[in-house]
Amino acid sequence: MNILVLNGPNINMLGIREPGIYSKQTFQDLLQLLEDTAQKEGITLEQYQSNHEGSLVDKIQAAYGKFDGIVINPAAYTHTSVAILDALKAVAIPAVEVHISNVDAREPFRQISYPGLYCEKTIKGQGLDGYRQAIVYLKEKYG
Repeated sequence: MNILVLNGPNINMLGIREPGIYSKQTFQDLLQLLEDTAQKEGITLEQYQSNHEGSLVDKIQAAYGKFDGIVINPAAYTHTSVAILDALKAVAIPAVEVHISNVDAREPFRQISYPGLYCEKTIKGQGLDGYRQAIVYLKEKYG
């Protein structure tokens, strides 16, 4: 099974950016968790992070026919990007949305998720472990 993990803006700043909300774990910690999870689950995994909406759309489009599942943390684009939603719909690859923090307990604008309208599952407030949960979910359902 091949899974693409996409991370949106500022995820590369984990450990620096608002550690009270996102924890002190770093982006490198996330990359290690992804590598360890892929090895344990016996899957192939590619990780991509960008601060640019179009780059994320391009990566989703390029995933067509190559990946069996997508784990996506659109970050701030969660609340604004119809383009990411449309790209996910276009490729029709099973997707799980992940949010490190519990967005439901935060500002009202964070209650809206455009990409989440396509994703079959959303994992919120589980910290970095949400990524592991999403990968395991996709493997168990589609692997």
